Amino acid sequence: MTTNGHFSIGEFAKYSRTTRETLLHYDRIGLLKPISRGDNNYRYYSSNMLPLVKVIRTLQKLGMSLEEIKEVMDTRTPRLAVEHLELQIEKINSNIDDWIRARKLLLTLKNTISSVLNVDITEISIQYLPAEAVVIGDLNDFTRDRPNHAVELDFYQTMSEKYPDMDLDYMFSSTFSEERVKNKDWVHPDRFYFHNPEGHDKRPAALYAIGYEICGYGQGYNLYSRMFDYIEANGFEICGDAYEEYPLNEVCVTNENQYLMRVLITVREKSYK
Repeated sequence: MTTNGHFSIGEFAKYSRTTRETLLHYDRIGLLKPISRGDNNYRYYSSNMLPLVKVIRTLQKLGMSLEEIKEVMDTRTPRLAVEHLELQIEKINSNIDDWIRARKLLLTLKNTISSVLNVDITEISIQYLPAEAVVIGDLNDFTRDRPNHAVELDFYQTMSEKYPDMDLDYMFSSTFSEERVKNKDWVHPDRFYFHNPEGHDKRPAALYAIGYEICGYGQGYNLYSRMFDYIEANGFEICGDAYEEYPLNEVCVTNENQYLMRVLITVREKSYK
C-alpha cells in the first residue's frame, strides 16, 4: 500500500492478476484510469477498482473487444449494466452446453478406443455384456438395389428429423437381425445406430460372441464366417441380433483398410433335449 491506502500500478497489477503493461494500455485508451497520480507522476489505484478489472477481462474472454467494452463503460447505467450482463450470461450458458456436449463426445471416443488397445484380435470369445445406450434407426431400405450410401443418408436424415437436438457425431454402427445372421447375409444391415450415451434405445444386456478383424468398412466377411464356426464348435447357438462396430476408425487410423471391426453376435448355450 502507498499514500492514502492506494495501490501502486505494480501492486494493483499483482492483485488484479494482470500486468503493468495491460493497465497502461487501459489508461491510454481511457478504459480504466488510475484514481490519482503522485507528484512523481506514478499511477495509483483503489482496491474498489479490482472488480472492474475482473469484469473487463471476463468480457474480453467472452469475445468483446476493448473498444466495445469501453463503449459499454462510457454509457453505463444500472439498467444497461443488467442488460449487458444478462447477454454475457446467455453466452456463457451457451458455451457451457457446448463444452458439456463436446466432453461427452470425446469421452465416448476415448473410452471406445481405449477398450480395444490391448485386445487380441485373433481371439474369439464369449462374454456377457451389460446394456449400452444407443440410438437405433428405422429398418433400412435396400430394395431396388439401393446403394449403401443412399441408405446411410436416409438414416441421418431420419435421425436429424426425429432427434433435432441430438448430436449425430457418435460412432456409427450396424445391426443384423438373427434371421439375417443365420442365413449368413452380412452384406445389408437391417438397421444403423449411434453409440450416444444419452440414447433412448439399448443394445441389450446379453451373452455375446465377440470377434475382431482388421479391415475397411464392410470388408469383414471372413470374421463372420470364423465366428459362425466358433459358435457352433463351442456349444452355443445364435439367438439374437449381431452388432458390427468399428472402434478404431478414421478418428485414430490413417489407413482406411486398417480399421478395427468388432462384431458382437447374441448367443446362448445350446440345449440338448
